[in-house]
Amino acid sequence: MWVRSLAGVVGKHVYGDLYGCPSDILDNEELLRNAVIEAVKQANSTLLEIRSWRISGEKGGVSILALIIESHIALHTWPRYNYATLDVYTCGEKSDPWKAFKYLVDVLKPKYYVVHYSDRSQLPLRYE
Repeated sequence: MWVRSLAGVVGKHVYGDLYGCPSDILDNEELLRNAVIEAVKQANSTLLEIRSWRISGEKGGVSILALIIESHIALHTWPRYNYATLDVYTCGEKSDPWKAFKYLVDVLKPKYYVVHYSDRSQLPLRYE
């Protein structure tokens, strides 16, 4: 593999799709907002701002975006489909996106989920 690490930068990105979540949880903006705030703490991160939106319509749901010093947490739900997407990206050696992801999975109670991980601290080497 032709990559090398960025000195001093540790970017960790955990993201996934959650299936079979109870629709009453996915539709509860206040519960989800509070859960994301707690997930920030679980990740050992620092919250700068949190925003949430209720999306109306047949395919609506809730979207939450937490801007943290270390990067972000984004949660989007579709109660009608019992489905959610979750994105936790942190930078810095002290933050742990896995803890935030696991906490939110526990809150959302999916029947199953798919999770991906990307080390965002790599630079491609120039091939000559």
